[in-house]
Amino acid sequence: MSKESKTYKNPPKKVYIRTFGCQMNVNDSEYIIGQLEQSGYSITGDILKSDLILLNTCCVRAKVEQKIYSLIGKIKKIKENNQNIILGICGCMAQKEKENIFKRAPYVDLIFGPSQLNNLIEIVNSIKSGKKQSIFCNNTTCFNLKDIPVKRESKISAWIQIMRGCNNYCSYCVVPYTRGPEQSRGVSEILSEVENLAQKNYKEIFLLGQNVNSYGKNLPESITFSKLLKLLNNTNGINRIRFITSHPKDFNFDLIKVIKNGDKVCEHIHLPIQSGSDKILKIMNREYNVNQYKSIIKEIRKNINNISITTDVMVGFPGETENDFLDTLNTFKEIEFDDAFTFIYSNRENTIASLMPNQVPLQVKKERLWRLIDLQKEISTTINKKLEGEILEVLVDKKSIKNIPNQLSGRTKTNKTVVFIGEEELVGQLVKAKIIKSDTWTLYGELVK
Repeated sequence: MSKESKTYKNPPKKVYIRTFGCQMNVNDSEYIIGQLEQSGYSITGDILKSDLILLNTCCVRAKVEQKIYSLIGKIKKIKENNQNIILGICGCMAQKEKENIFKRAPYVDLIFGPSQLNNLIEIVNSIKSGKKQSIFCNNTTCFNLKDIPVKRESKISAWIQIMRGCNNYCSYCVVPYTRGPEQSRGVSEILSEVENLAQKNYKEIFLLGQNVNSYGKNLPESITFSKLLKLLNNTNGINRIRFITSHPKDFNFDLIKVIKNGDKVCEHIHLPIQSGSDKILKIMNREYNVNQYKSIIKEIRKNINNISITTDVMVGFPGETENDFLDTLNTFKEIEFDDAFTFIYSNRENTIASLMPNQVPLQVKKERLWRLIDLQKEISTTINKKLEGEILEVLVDKKSIKNIPNQLSGRTKTNKTVVFIGEEELVGQLVKAKIIKSDTWTLYGELVK
């Protein structure tokens, strides 16, 4: 069970933290902040007033990595004006780059990988005591977050890591090298954390894993992801359960039954396809083909009414021809995803794909990406249009970012954004909204009392 962090009066030290990348990194930062606050730090949004600067990094795509190195370069000037500032780089790029960071930026003080999260205070204290340029990137043999203080960004929805790492070794991906092999958290630890969140009136939990379908494989107890969901569905006080990400090669059809019968498990599955070409899937080492993927989608829709299905897809993978890309477009037309996260293939050092011939020119990749985005926009718009006139349950999670008085925003169980006019006191509550208008990404509703 995680302990919420305590805030000290007039803390002597301030920490600035910047997070890049996925939900896993966001949750890691919540644990980082929780530990630092409990040890006397306060969080600041002003980097110039900080005593400790931490960059929680991502390296899935080269563009993000370049952005991080650029920021590290700018921080050099801050350190020149105040040599007492500690600069730490953590997360996936820290694990991947290690000594290279010190070579490119010798003013960095410490580097630690994702699996060293539990040792944060010891790491920071070693630098404060005078030890410089330390690397803490060894993968731990056991994954647990029990009793690690956490400062959650939201009081409504909570991220919960149920596993860490990946064993799949897709030919384009660095995650197995940056987050290590798959490790699952114990069932009792997860259940305890969720019960604690329910007592704090959290409405929604979001289970995280690189491949949740593999949950439990390294645990001594007999447990699967489907069984875990069944147990969590019985937790009093929690209204919604979400999860990400599923891998098609390990998709368990028991999961369909759990979503169908579990009143709290949301009707939304994020299932990355990555390509609609069997040739490309094979050299990606995805271990499924397009027909297998389509069979999973067919079974899901046959059993669960009105389910939302989203995906990840990559264009411009080495060797992708125009015909391969057309296969992807045709697959999208046939499946009709609710939404898709679309990416240009980014060459990552030390991956098999980086050594492959027939690299696709950047301009070709960009042109294909926009064709795919335009198609997905049409599909998403059509799907959302069908929801006009429907009354949907919405978990209100925030005031809308648009400058409209009393405009709130929330999500349906199918993970669609709904905005509507309502009092701020509704934030954190479940409401009914009639959808009166829609566009590609958003539903617009009015409250139903």
